[in-house]
Amino acid sequence: MPVVHHHLYSAPQLAPGHRFPMQVFGRIYERLLRTGTIHESQVHTPPALPTDEELSIVHCPDYLAAFSSCSLDAQLTRRIGLREATATPLLVARTKAEVAGTLLTAQLALKHGLACNTAGGTHHAFRDFGSGYCILNDLAFTAHELIRRGAVARVLIVDLDVHQGDGTASICAGNPAIFTLSVHCGSNFPARKMTSDLDVALPDGTGDAEYLAAVGEVLPGVIQDFAPDLVLYDAGVDVHEADALGRLCVTDAGLLRRELLVLDTCLGAGVPVAGYVGGGYDDDLEVLAARHCALHKAGLRMFKDYSL
Repeated sequence: MPVVHHHLYSAPQLAPGHRFPMQVFGRIYERLLRTGTIHESQVHTPPALPTDEELSIVHCPDYLAAFSSCSLDAQLTRRIGLREATATPLLVARTKAEVAGTLLTAQLALKHGLACNTAGGTHHAFRDFGSGYCILNDLAFTAHELIRRGAVARVLIVDLDVHQGDGTASICAGNPAIFTLSVHCGSNFPARKMTSDLDVALPDGTGDAEYLAAVGEVLPGVIQDFAPDLVLYDAGVDVHEADALGRLCVTDAGLLRRELLVLDTCLGAGVPVAGYVGGGYDDDLEVLAARHCALHKAGLRMFKDYSL
C-alpha cells in the first residue's frame, strides 16, 4: 500500500503551552514504521510544492500572495488559529507540502487502487481565508486539479471528521463533478455550517453502533448514484470518545471498524480511494498517533484483501 509522507510535515515550535495541531504528523509516520505497519519502500514524497498560480484554481490570488509572503493581516491570522507561526516560511512550505502530498496520494490511489497519507484533510480553509487550523484546502484543490487535468471526471469527498467540512463545501458548491459528503457532530465547530451535497449531523454522545450505522446508511447510495472515479476520504479521528474537541463517543474499535467500512465500501464498488488522517486532538501525541494509524492498518488489510 503506497503511503505519502513529507519531512516538512514536522511543525515549527511555538511558545510553551501552545500545542501545534500538525505535530502529530511526524509521530504517525514514525509509529507506522516502528510497528511494522509500513516499510520505507512504500513511502512516497511529493516531488515539488504547488505554486500560487496552481493553487489559484481554488484560492483567491490575493490571499495566496499574502500567505506566501508571510504578510496575512491580523484578522486572517487570528481566524486560522496558529498565531505567530502563520507568518513563518517553514509553515508556508509545510502547508504547501501537505497540499502536494494530498494530490500525490490521490494520484497513487488512481494507479494502485488505494493510498494513504500521514497528513491531509484541511477542510476548513475557504477560497479567501483560513479557519480552524486550516490555511489551504488540500481536498478541494486535489479534486479540482485532477478534474482539470482530465485524470478523473467525478470526485467524491467523504468527510468523516467530527467537524463539518465547511470550507470544502463552500469551494466545491455548484460543481457537478464534485460531490461532498460530511458526517459530523451537529453541535460542534463551525457554528455556521455551509451546505454540502449531503450533510449528516449527529447528536452529541453518538457511539459506535449509531455512528457506523449512519455512515453505512449513506455511503453506498452516494457511491452508486454519483458513480465517482475517485474518493478522497478525510478520516478525522476527533470523533473519538476521548478527543479534546470531539463530543462524539466512538471507541478505538469503532474507529478501525469505520475505516474498514469506508475502504471496503469504496473498493467493493470498484472506486479507488485516497485516505487522509484529518483532525484529532489529544495532549498525548503517541495516543493520538495510534488513533490515526487505524486508517493505515485498515488500508493495509484492504490492500491485501483486494490484491491491489
